[in-house]
Amino acid sequence: MNKNTKLGWSFTSPYLIFTAIFFLLPLFWSFWLALTSWNMISPTVEFVGFQNFIDAAKSPAIRSAFVVTYKFLIIFVPMALIMSMGIALLVNSLPKLKGLYMVAFFLPYLSSGVVTSLIVKGLLSYNGPFNTFLRTKMGWDIDWLGNPHTAIVIVSLMIAWKMSGYYALILISGLGNINKEVYEAAAIDGVSPWTSFWKITFPMLYPAFFTVTVLAVGISFGIFTEVYQLTGGGPNFATNTWQMEIYNQAFVNLKSGYASAVALMASVVTFASIGVIRKLLEKWGEKNGWS
Repeated sequence: MNKNTKLGWSFTSPYLIFTAIFFLLPLFWSFWLALTSWNMISPTVEFVGFQNFIDAAKSPAIRSAFVVTYKFLIIFVPMALIMSMGIALLVNSLPKLKGLYMVAFFLPYLSSGVVTSLIVKGLLSYNGPFNTFLRTKMGWDIDWLGNPHTAIVIVSLMIAWKMSGYYALILISGLGNINKEVYEAAAIDGVSPWTSFWKITFPMLYPAFFTVTVLAVGISFGIFTEVYQLTGGGPNFATNTWQMEIYNQAFVNLKSGYASAVALMASVVTFASIGVIRKLLEKWGEKNGWS
């Protein structure tokens, strides 16, 4: 091993050590744990093979969490894309102080998910300012977090608000790479702003849009903090995601082996879903000249 190789390994070793300790070891541990039945208290561990996976595949609760997770995907991802695209176009059109406005939109991303959830829960509580206004001025009495239909929308909207500033940064960098002469030529030909967006901006924004979409899809499969704080998975399991189900099985029911099996199954489905969405996005990109 020459000097340059040793130097390269020395620079990469902190990351490799971090990955081995905090990713690979827990991953192998979870594989082993999924083959056992253990309550995390008993000193003895019972080996049950693939029974946990079989039970999880037959469980109505797991199937329900599977459906709820995809509901969040369908609701949250379009929200996040629309909001981040709107912010990116707005900031990009400003004549000056773009950086200041972008920082303002980016701040929610830096906020704690727990704090944000508690604030939203307080605002939407029965005696909160929003519901009080609706009751006194409009005559509406809405239980936002107690209704299965509105609860999942509220959680999705809050996460989209939190993430849209970060996604907008990526889209703004993509907008900056589009040649302005293309827009000038389109304006000379009498192309409307709406047509210009769909025929020029959106197709040429493909690399940034691809990144943002994949990131948003990944987030939708990992929703936990907001659901835990706002609804606890309710009402009637309407917001009970995979992450919530894994938490309940591991730390409420003390079935760590079963929870590990559910987590591994969820990870496989997550990677498969992201892979399918990536392929669809790549097909769309190829039709617009990206290869």
